[in-house]
Parts: sequence; C-alpha cells; structure tokens
Amino acid sequence: MSAAPSPKDPARPAAAPDPALLRKVALSSLLGTVIEYYDFLLYGTMAALVLGPLFFPESNPTVGMIASFGTLAAGYVARPVGGMVFGHFGDRVGRKTMLVLTMVLMGAASFLIGLLPTYESIGIAAPVLLVLLRVVQGIAIGGEWGGATLMVVEHAEAERRGLWNGVMQMGSPIGFLMSTLAVTATTTLPRDQFMSWGWRVPFLFSALLMAIGLYVRISVSESPLFRQAVDAQQKQAVAKPRPPLLKVLRRPRVLLLACAVGIGPFALTGLISIFMLTYATGIGFATADVMNGLIAASLMALVTIPLFSALSDRLGRRKVVVGGAVGIALCAFPMYALIDTGKPALLIVGMLIGQLLQSAMYAPLGPLLSEMFGTEVRYTGASMGYQLAALIGSGFTPLIAGGLLSGPEGMRSGPLAILAIVCAVVSLLAIWRIRETRGKDLSEEYDAGASGENPPAPGPSTTVFEKGVDV
Repeated sequence: MSAAPSPKDPARPAAAPDPALLRKVALSSLLGTVIEYYDFLLYGTMAALVLGPLFFPESNPTVGMIASFGTLAAGYVARPVGGMVFGHFGDRVGRKTMLVLTMVLMGAASFLIGLLPTYESIGIAAPVLLVLLRVVQGIAIGGEWGGATLMVVEHAEAERRGLWNGVMQMGSPIGFLMSTLAVTATTTLPRDQFMSWGWRVPFLFSALLMAIGLYVRISVSESPLFRQAVDAQQKQAVAKPRPPLLKVLRRPRVLLLACAVGIGPFALTGLISIFMLTYATGIGFATADVMNGLIAASLMALVTIPLFSALSDRLGRRKVVVGGAVGIALCAFPMYALIDTGKPALLIVGMLIGQLLQSAMYAPLGPLLSEMFGTEVRYTGASMGYQLAALIGSGFTPLIAGGLLSGPEGMRSGPLAILAIVCAVVSLLAIWRIRETRGKDLSEEYDAGASGENPPAPGPSTTVFEKGVDV
C-alpha cells in the first residue's frame, strides 16, 4: 500500500454490510482461529507434561522444565516476526491470502511435531527440530490473529465491531478447550503408551482440522476496506510506496501502547492456562484436577470473551480493559490463596476468577488495536502490537514464573501474584494513555489529534497513527 486516500475522496464503505456475508466471514475467522490456537496451545500443555523428558532427558527436573518452556517461548518470540511478515503482505496483497498461508504453516508444523523422533532416537537433532517447528508455529499464529481480526472488523458496521470480533475471539478458548480435551483423552492411556505414542495423536489430528479450515476460509471474500484502499492507491499512482512496517515505526509510541495494553491479559494467560499445570501439580494437585480447572476456565471464556467484547461497544474499549486490570490487581493474591488451599473445588474457583478478569482485559483488544491504525498499515500495526504483547506477556511469563519457583523455598504463590499485578498495572497505564476508539471510522486516514471521542474534520498535518491516542 502507498499513500493514504485523499481527504477529499475518502475510501468509505458505500453501504451497510451484507448480514449473510458478515456471518460467513465471522465463521471463517472463528474456525481459523480455533484451529490455530488448538495447535499453538496444545504445545503449551504438552510442554508441561511430556516434552521435557522426551526431548531434554539429560536435564535435571528444574532445567528440563525451563528447557521445555524455553521452546514454548521460542514460539512466542517468532510471533512478532509472523506479525511483521504477514502484516506486510496483508497490507500489500490482501488479508485473505495471508490467512490461507498461516493456516497451512500452522497445520504442517503441528503435524510434523507429531511425527518428530525423540532425543533417544536421533539425539540433539530432536530438540533442534522441535524448536524449529515451534518457531514455524509462532510465525503462523503471528500472522493469523491480525488477518482474522481485520476480516471481521473491516466487514462489520462501526457500532457492532466489538460484538462480531467477540465471535471471532471465541476461537481462542474453543481451541484451548479442544487441545485440553485432546490431552485429557490421551493422558487416560497407560503412562508408557502415552509417553511412546499417545502424546503424538493430538498433533497429528491437526491435519484434519487444517483441511476443514481451508475449505471454509478459501470461500470468503476480501475485506471491502482493503479493496477500497487499493483502488484509492491505484488512482494516486505512487511509484514507490513505503513499507507498512516503516510507516508504523514512524510513530513508535502508538505501537508501544498497543503492545503494553495487551501485556496484562497475556500474562494471565501464561499463568493460568500454561504455567498452572506446573504450579498446581507442584503443590500436590493431581493432573486431572488441573485439567478440570483448565476446561472450566475455557468454558467460562466462551461466555465472557464475547460478552466483554460486545460490552465494549456500549461502554467503550477503555472502560472494559480498566475494569479487568483493576480487578486482577485487587484479586491476584486472593486468587492464589484459593489455589493454595489444596482443594480441587477452590482451585477451579481461583482459576475462574483469573479467567474472568483476563477476558475483560483481552476481549476489547481486537477492535481497539484495529481502530488505532489506518487501513494501509492496520494488519502490520495491529499484529505487531498484539504479538509483541503475547511475546512479553505469555511467552516469558512461564519462564519467569519457573525461575521464581526454583529457589530453596519451593513452590510459593506470592511472587506469581506480584507478577500478575505488575503486568496488569502495565496494561492500566497504557490504556490510560489511549484515547477511546469505539465507533471510529476505519476509512479515515487523517485526524487533527484532538482529545475526545469525536475528532474534528480530517486535515493533512496529522497521520493516522495519532488516531485513538492522546498526543
């Protein structure tokens, strides 16, 4: 993409979105997100259960745990790379094509993990290949979220972007629920069978999911806002358009805010959905108890994510995020106190509290980040902000948490609660500096940067990156 459309000839939707088309786009994004998150989150659960001893057998238990979560972090490190690469071509070529490619990459990487020989068979090549495939997963999911979000947001009417984005974001808990159920089913096998071949089955199942997802995804139409922006660019006939990433980096403050606001919810994801299995079993819970808690949290997220996302259409993105961030700052210690009782029922209650507050912070991110960037850089900007937050919040949180619990005192929840609070405060400070974006016209390319929800008429002196941000 090149220069923005002229203010005198803005690229605005000509008509209200077709409801049937919008439902089809939302279904496509939902299915694609389910599959991507099934594959990506499946690895997180398996890292806690089996990947350490199979791929790092010479390590002591603590080092093995850190090594297996290190490969988990490798996937998160690759996510911003995927956001940058697929964002670039998504802003240049189109959203739909990139979404097809991300699904193929993710499905192929997960399937190959299911076929990968262990350390006992091929030595050091096993963990090296595991890390490489995890990186491919990270690149794929790094490009998936931005494209899936934009396909929904750019098709939907302004006053219902949160509602429709909430439908798409249900893919994350559904994907996690599916991966959790798959792991739960395989862990019922005898231990020797699970360690030898049972753990591979959920990864191999990815090939079937990929085929279903591709069938649906190929049939949807390209984003209308992207097509209109392309038409405007062709009329202007700019010879050498600047890469979208360079345009985003010209306004680094907005990218940093987009990243910071997501750190809180992603840190909770790392603590509740990924690291909880390690922590809870370390203080005496059975694996089945923790898996029941993870399933309950996923079921709650199926309800709370679309509700909070739709609520952001009514109250605004900022108020919903603030509520979740303040909630976790107040409830982190009580949440872990419930878990530390050692009672399975209270473990589930504590995890549900964390999931409720995580959903409040996470649900508005799709429309919020999309509304902070213009059409010609939206895929790149929103993806980079989201994936950097995922890297810092979820990618390194299990590593940090493992380090906090590796001392002579053993398992202690206090440092984990403090970690959750610090990350929530980061999100709170970021959302305080982000101006309300609810209802913003996504086709606008210029803004005078005034505060308030209704900016003045477009002017040529301020770029799109100032929209939605106090400057």
